[in-house]
Amino acid sequence: MLKTLKNFGGKKLGGLILIAVIVIAFGFGGFGGGFISNNQNNIATIDNKNITTKDFMNFLNESGVPQKTIKENIDNNIIEELLSNLISTTLISLEIENFNISISDLTILKKIKSNKNFLDENNIFQRTKYEKFLITNNMSAPMFELQVKNRELQKQLFDLIGSGTIMPEIFIKNKFEETIKSLNVEYFDMKNLYKKKENYTDQEIKLFLEDNKEQLKKEYIDFKYIEINPKNLIGIEEFNQDFFDRIDSIENKISQNESFETIIENLDVNVIEIKEYTPTSIQRVNEDKVYFNRSTDLDLIENEDNFLLYSITNKYDRPPNLSNQNTRDEIYELAYQKGKFDQNRKILEEIQNKEFDNEKFIKISGNNLENITLESINDDKKFEINSVKMLYSLPMNSFSLVSDKENNIYLVKLINSKKNSFNKTDKNYINFINNQNINNKKTILQSYDQLLNNKYKVELNQKTIDRVKNYFK
Repeated sequence: MLKTLKNFGGKKLGGLILIAVIVIAFGFGGFGGGFISNNQNNIATIDNKNITTKDFMNFLNESGVPQKTIKENIDNNIIEELLSNLISTTLISLEIENFNISISDLTILKKIKSNKNFLDENNIFQRTKYEKFLITNNMSAPMFELQVKNRELQKQLFDLIGSGTIMPEIFIKNKFEETIKSLNVEYFDMKNLYKKKENYTDQEIKLFLEDNKEQLKKEYIDFKYIEINPKNLIGIEEFNQDFFDRIDSIENKISQNESFETIIENLDVNVIEIKEYTPTSIQRVNEDKVYFNRSTDLDLIENEDNFLLYSITNKYDRPPNLSNQNTRDEIYELAYQKGKFDQNRKILEEIQNKEFDNEKFIKISGNNLENITLESINDDKKFEINSVKMLYSLPMNSFSLVSDKENNIYLVKLINSKKNSFNKTDKNYINFINNQNINNKKTILQSYDQLLNNKYKVELNQKTIDRVKNYFK
């Protein structure tokens, strides 16, 4: 929102337009009865307009935020966020005045009588439903009418700001035709260009290890741990208060820096010692749990229905051990993936540098070219949707790498395209028009938000804000 509000408590607040279009909750929270203030006790100013503590308390009452919620979130900047909302709505009110926007009582009446919450099954306004709504939400009719009026004024303001955002039909038509055209492409699977894992020699693997030795090092730990449950801690299988009191006692000892041995000296449990541990493809639940919490050397952690008390005695890095079959398989897989990446990058660089042509495309395909027609920009039956959208953005005879939903990579050439006919009453076309206009209006409103940042000067009275916060503490 406004620059002066951006960094309250280290948190960025939302944009003016996004914050302002809020539906104020119905009901009163009952604030302000014990707050000593006067109308001139300003909490903020917008140009020459003062926002007093009374204005802010009235805003809190109308917001329906419970006083308890505010008290519990004082340290989470809830006062600052609510003040930001009030400033936003005040700025919009100033803009409504500036544009001389008004609304008649008759329009308000029509809005209320057309509210579906107050209509019967025959869509006829029922005063009893309206009055029940007011009573349920602890509101008076004038107050609800004022809220309806304010919302309608805001709507007219945003409609005014966003007017003129309708894109000419010829542009929308051309843009829509681009998205529904058929795209004919040739492609082949890149897997035949990649060196197979089993074809990597020991020398190539050693070179791969040497080139990536720092990245491939794994951290190992030596540690010991015990499993704690009601059975071995208090002698029964019930999670009762006595059990959790004992758990709290263990946690207190940890916080007091007592050693693992001291903590367990009166416990009848088996200590499990693990040396040179790092996770592998074979899951070991307890050991993996300790490893992933290794930033803390001594701790008590939950593990399903048990607790684990562990102590890490040593941490160290080691290069991969190729004598271990699991590690060896992992290294070969990494070398294979690195080979794929290098091959893909080489082709992409040739395409970007205009060094890749149709002759090379046919040659490296090995006469395994396939052909497919994409029916629209949303046709993901072969390639994943982001790849399809990228293809639709390229000119004919372009080359590119794309993927499918299983992350298989293909080299593709765009052959030709064909326009597809459509009816202007088609649901997809109507939705496309609406989305284009919505996006255009959103862009204009975002620009309007920036304009307001420069148009109005907002100043905050931090002493008054602190006084308001102290009232809720």
